[in-house]
Formats: sequence, C-alpha cells, structure tokens
Amino acid sequence: MIDSNLKIGLFGIGLDVYWEQFDGLKISLEGYLETLSAKFNTLPVTVVNAGLVDTVDKAFETGKMFRQEDVNIIFLYVGTYALSSTVLPVVQKANVPVVILNLSPGESIDYEQFNNLNDRTLMTGTWLKYCSACPVPEIANVFKRTGIKFHQVTGMLENDPESWSEILEWVEAANVANIMQHNRIGCMGGYYSGMLDIYTDITLQIKYFGGHFEHIEVEELSTIKNEVTAAETEKRVADFKQKFDIQDDCLPEELSRAARTSVAMDKLITQYKLGSFAYYHKGTGNPDNEDTMSSIILGNSLLTANGIPVAGEYEIKNAQAMKIMDSFGAGGSFTEYYAMDYKDDVVLMGHDGPGHIAIAEGKTKVKPLQVYHGKVGSGLSVEMAVKCGEITCLSVVETGNDGLMLLVAEGQSVAGPILQIGNTNSRYRFPGGARKFVTDWNSYGPAHHCAVGIGHISSKLKKLSLILGMEMVKVC
Repeated sequence: MIDSNLKIGLFGIGLDVYWEQFDGLKISLEGYLETLSAKFNTLPVTVVNAGLVDTVDKAFETGKMFRQEDVNIIFLYVGTYALSSTVLPVVQKANVPVVILNLSPGESIDYEQFNNLNDRTLMTGTWLKYCSACPVPEIANVFKRTGIKFHQVTGMLENDPESWSEILEWVEAANVANIMQHNRIGCMGGYYSGMLDIYTDITLQIKYFGGHFEHIEVEELSTIKNEVTAAETEKRVADFKQKFDIQDDCLPEELSRAARTSVAMDKLITQYKLGSFAYYHKGTGNPDNEDTMSSIILGNSLLTANGIPVAGEYEIKNAQAMKIMDSFGAGGSFTEYYAMDYKDDVVLMGHDGPGHIAIAEGKTKVKPLQVYHGKVGSGLSVEMAVKCGEITCLSVVETGNDGLMLLVAEGQSVAGPILQIGNTNSRYRFPGGARKFVTDWNSYGPAHHCAVGIGHISSKLKKLSLILGMEMVKVC
C-alpha cells in the first residue's frame, strides 16, 4: 500500500573524465539508471530522476532540484567509481533519507571474454561498468563523518528478487513515514484516570512522527449525531447488516443508535480531515453524551477497517501504532493481554471497543452488552478474532529519556477456543513460547496496549524506525 503522493529522488554517479577515455561507458551507465527508473515507475509514486551526476556543479544543482521537488527519500545508484565530492552536496541539500544502491549490472564478469579483449583501454572501460562496489566505502566514510545517516542495498540490478524486495521495503517505509508526517489525529475526551502507562507527550509524538493533533469535545459529536437524518440512519443500518454478523439478540433500536453515531463520526472525520482517532469519555451524567459514547463501537470498527484506525481509552500512542500498521497494509487492531494459556502455549489477546474487521477471521459478530466493563453505558459491541496465520505486534513506547522506540514481535494467530464476551479476542503463539514472549515484551516497559496486524513486517518496521531516527527492538 503505497500512497501516490510519495516522491522518490533518483540519481546515478560517475566521473566526467571517464567519458572521453572510455567509449560507451556513459551510455551504459545511463542505460542501467533508466532500467532502475523504469522499475520505480511501476509503483504508484512520482520519480524525480536527476540522471548521472558527474561533477560538483551538477551535484549542487541536483540537491537544489530534489529540495524544490520535495522528495521524501533519495536512492543513489552507484554504477561505477565516482568522487564523494560529487555525492555529498546532493544529499546535504536535500536533507532526506538516502539509500545507496550498490547494484552490479550482472552476477559476474565474463572473465574469459574480458581477458580476450586484448585492449587495455577497452578492458578498463568494461571493468568500470561492473565497478559499483568500488566507491561505496568512500561515500560511506564521508556520510559518517558529516553526520548523514545512510542505508544500503547490495546486489544486482536485474534478476535479483532479494535486492528489489529490499528496495520496495525502503519505499514502503518512506511512504509510511510520509503518511505519519501528514496525519491528523483526533483526540476526543481525556485519559482513562489511573492508567499512567498510556499518558504521552504529544510534542514528543510530533518530534518523531510529525502530524497534527486535533482536540475535540464530545459535545461536538453529539451535536452532529442529533442532526443525522432517518434516511442516513437506515442506510448505515443496512451497511452494518452487510459487513457484520449481527446476532439475533441485538435490538433494532440499538442498531439505529449505533448507526446515527457512526454517520456522525464519519462527518466529524471529514470535517477535521482526520486519519486516526483516540477517544475516551468518563462522563458526568449528560445523557446525550452518554448515548453518543456508548454507541460508538460499530462505526469506529468500520472506520478502522477503512484506513482510519480508532483507539479507545485515549491511547494516543497506540493510535499511532495502529496507523503505522494500517499504512503498511497489515491492519492494526487495538489489543492487550487477556490471559495466558499454558496448556496450549498461547497468549489470549484482545480488547473491548472497535476492532479492525478487515483482518478478522470470518465475519465480525455484533453482540449486545449490558455493561461496558469499567466504563459508562451499555450497547452493541464487536467480537472478532484476527485471521489465522502470521501476525506482528507493534507498540510505540516512551523510553523515559525523552525518546520513543518501536517494540515489535512476530508470531502466529492460531485457531482454538476464545472468550466469547463480545470483544476482539485472539490466540497468539510466539517463537520461544508464551512465557518468554510476555516476559521479554514486558521488560521494555510498553503500555499495556499494542497494535496487532497480519503478516510478518518487522523488516519494514525496522526501516521505518531508521528513517524516523527511532530505536526498534524485536523481541521475537
């Protein structure tokens, strides 16, 4: 899932004095760069291809162009030897993440054919086409000494799935970083008193992720809800019946109540251009607000499944984690430990409130609850398990020293009995066993919530952490 707004800066490097010395070398290198550019152009991104940079003047011009074009990431294709002085100005001026592509045009030189050329000049020109590895240490040295963070992909230009997979992951990570940079997160209500672990420094969140935080009063949602028409309500009830497995004991009036609030939430999201949401309402006895907040789960589950993740209990850190997972196309459902099953060696995890129904195993059930445990009100709730197969857990953790880190674990969602209590609920098995996972995960001091998504995406999350300048720890 790559956003079409992503801009990639691409340039190759060479040494201008080579062109007259070695006939055809420049043409070959330009051809290699076009091959690479064509691959990027198959993606839904804008490619700003600066061509070969072979002089200091071109380096300054390219850096300026990349900055004016507002590229999100630069891929530096190393085709042959080039001077570090023709590379540094480009990345210094652009000031965005840079990935060095050390990609050979083939798996090896044909030594026999090469040694039979019988022309030392021709031999050198041919060898220089395979010389991509040569200047990388020089470039890395200069980047290190000038404080430029860089990343590398080493391999072949073509017929190398491993290298292209690495490049794609860098593109995806840059895409998610860009999404987070422009994300607007709605914050409605306040913290669930006493849960000290979920409190967060919003300015610290902006320092690492960017974005904007919009603080919204519950009364605003209630006002919008009260203006929702009967026709809008009926249409949303029909949507519910299509997308959910609504149990027979769900009252029609409860479905209508949830539908009105769902329509109102959509309008609120549109009004503030929100890309994610965190909420919790303790309540003071205002019946209108209580009606709103006790009927919010179904609509917020739809939003979560449609790219606008919603976290309960005002868990802003976890709304960020959910947005990251969803932006990678992995889902990102709100979850926490429920219990340990030592017999089957699994951890039961889930949560009350919205679920990411797009990653559910089967159709998500809707059930009525007489009480929302520990919270005000009663009403409809969702019961789902995450699809069986590979899963990744992600937590955005405040480190206690004015920093953030990503905490990651990969495991499996497995079939078996769950607690049928009208909440999201899944069974997860982790390498090393449930006991070790829980102990290791807890040792890093995350909040008790995390986001769970489908697939193993720790390598992508690692690249995102490098782009954002954050530590990432993978416990399994």
